[in-house]
Parts: sequence; structure tokens; C-alpha cells
Amino acid sequence: MSRIAHAFSRAGEQNRAAFVAYLCAGDPSFDTSLEACRALIKSGIDVLELGVPFSDPLADGLTNQLAAQRALEGGMTAARVFEFVRRIREFSDVPVVFYTYYNLVFSNGIDGYVKAAKAAGVDGMLVLDLPPEEGAEFAAAAAQHGVDTVCIVAPTTPAARIEKITAATTGFIYYVSREGVTGVRSDVAGGIAEAVARIRIHTRLPIAVGFGIGSRAQVAQVAALADGVVVGSALVNVIKDNLATPARIAAVMEEKALDLVAGTRR
Repeated sequence: MSRIAHAFSRAGEQNRAAFVAYLCAGDPSFDTSLEACRALIKSGIDVLELGVPFSDPLADGLTNQLAAQRALEGGMTAARVFEFVRRIREFSDVPVVFYTYYNLVFSNGIDGYVKAAKAAGVDGMLVLDLPPEEGAEFAAAAAQHGVDTVCIVAPTTPAARIEKITAATTGFIYYVSREGVTGVRSDVAGGIAEAVARIRIHTRLPIAVGFGIGSRAQVAQVAALADGVVVGSALVNVIKDNLATPARIAAVMEEKALDLVAGTRR
């Protein structure tokens, strides 16, 4: 059983949803970001989703775009992202999923990139702008090197495409509960239960729901409907709001994450 599968299975056995936490690797600096990830892991998250800094993160809202910009300005590179994961592996076996764009994979050589990610300790990859129809080479590399694929289903995805997307997935399905880009919202999107049921027809893999979830109450709402809850912008905002005092980021991050993770209990 992969680390991702084990994380979701353990959460289910504990009658809760798995908590998937997103941060951009290297935001605002390598060391501060590493300590923020350590704080998340200490708080009890189940999966760590690491944004790989990219100059054109088109699926991301302003919060995550600025996080990527800070990471790049702070010196993060493709090689340093792998080193970042290796440093996490020195103190944790938490499943790590790369949240990335195909240009970064393709330009570095698909097989070589996936192999290097696995060697660093990456468990899964979500390549945001790679449709399953174009992803055969990446899927083959992921299978060869033992890296799970994580794929996205949107509210507008028709049934025929859900079937294709789930067939290309080996880790978990990420249901983005809203159209548009990432970002905290004041309420949880409607139709989540119905969407999860539509996806469940095609797969027995875990289904995690994200986009716009930023409070403990919102986590609880989604946890009652899905196998996992993804929170990103609300955690990235902890970094943004404490840039003037980076030494405080880890402590504030742990406090925020503890509150959010508590919402996963059913």
C-alpha cells in the first residue's frame, strides 16, 4: 500500500476525512518554508501538497501566485525543490504530492523528472494542465517509478470525462468544488455530495475536495461528504500575513492547522 493510500485508509478507520495541506515550496525562503511544513506535519495533517514554484501558475489565484513569486525570488529552483523534499524526509514519512505544471515536467525530461521526484521522496504528482488524453508518457513514467497520479475533476466535468480522468488516476481524485482559480471563499460550494456521488460511480479511489475551504466549520462541512479535504490559500495566507516576522510563521501555522484539522472529525 502506498503512503497516500495508507493515509486515506487510516483516516477512514479513525472516522474522519484526511486533511490535505498545501504550501508552495520555498515560500518565502527555503528554511522558513521547511519550518512551516514541519509545523503542518506536527499539527496532524495527512498529506502534504507542495506547490512547485512556477512563473505562470494559471490555475492559481492571487494568493498562490504571489507565494510562487516569493519562492522564486527566494532562490527556489527545480533542483532545490527536490532537496526540499529530501529535507522533509529527514523528519517525516508524511505523503508528499507535487502540485505542478506540465512545462516543468516536460522541459526537464518526463522520465527523468518523475524518477528524480521519486528518489527525493515524492509520493504523488498532480500535473494541473495535463489532460489524460495527452498524459500517456507521464502516466507510464509514474507507473514505472512508483509515483501516484492525482487528477482533477471540476463541477463542469461531464460523465464521459470523469471516467477518463479516474482511469488515469492512481492516488486520489481532487474535486475542485468551484469554477475558477484557487482562493479562500466565505462559504462552501454547493453540490459537493452530488458531485462526489457522480465521481464514485467510476472509482473506488479516495475523493478529496478543495478550492475555497478556509475555516474549521467549512472543513467540517466537506469532511462529512468526502474522503479528504484540501486547504491551501488559508495556510498560504499565514505566511503572507507574517512576512515581516518570519520567525513567527511556524508557530502561527501550527495553531491554524490544528484548528482546521480538528474539523475533519465526523
